[in-house]
Amino acid sequence: MERLNDEGQWIVLMGFLVCVGILFLSFILSQSTLVGQSTSEGVLEFPKDDIQDLRSEIIGFSGNSGIVDNLGVQGNLMGDISMLAINRQNTVCTFSLTRSGDDVNMNIHFNNGVVEYDETSTLP
Repeated sequence: MERLNDEGQWIVLMGFLVCVGILFLSFILSQSTLVGQSTSEGVLEFPKDDIQDLRSEIIGFSGNSGIVDNLGVQGNLMGDISMLAINRQNTVCTFSLTRSGDDVNMNIHFNNGVVEYDETSTLP
């Protein structure tokens, strides 16, 4: 750099700064792409439709007072739903329905290895 005049030194120095800036911006851009991808994959992995289907079936069962009051029938239904979920979706699903007065308490457990969902609610 000794033999260059002052203008040549500034050109070389500015070229070096531009290269460092481009390298820094490319690093930031690659990291933001990874964060956005992992966030969107997390949203896609949540099995909203499966949980809604399970919940609607259980609410349909709760409307029949014979199922809620008869533990044998409820156990058969729980066993059937659990076996279907394990065989078709590799998912562990359990539920329980208990009567308290005129209301029915519903407990749902859903686990597919990625998402674990628990719900406790009271149905009229």
